Amino acid sequence: MPLGQIDLPITFEDPSNYRTETLTFEVVGFHGTYHGVLEYLCYMKFMVVPNYTYLKLKIPGPCRVITIGTSFQRAYECDVECCEHTAAIIFSKELVAIRKEVAKEALDPKQSARSFEPIEGTKEVLIDPSGSMGKVVRIGTMFSSE
Repeated sequence: MPLGQIDLPITFEDPSNYRTETLTFEVVGFHGTYHGVLEYLCYMKFMVVPNYTYLKLKIPGPCRVITIGTSFQRAYECDVECCEHTAAIIFSKELVAIRKEVAKEALDPKQSARSFEPIEGTKEVLIDPSGSMGKVVRIGTMFSSE
């Protein structure tokens, strides 16, 4: 959920040929690898023509076309950082879920070890039918044919 909105003046290029527009950004309460994300409405306001192949944005300016670009190396570094950040978030959420699951399944220390009740679908088989010890093992009878 967004925490709110903020209006910021955004300027592209240098003092000899620049373009400034005020954009409204949604403020969110999580850490991310990006400081801001420009979306379709921003492109419309600046009349941007994106070229994803060359990682360039072309914007009409007062004197000439303003070209903004980055390197493929920087784009790759941002992607790697974003993937690592996403994995860390997922792993932390999974860790919380695993901790809750383990806490539910934790054995009660007051419970006696002799209070084990076998599940349905087991069969008791004597280990040594000729012996007098009478020790048995429980074997599951609900196995698949595989």
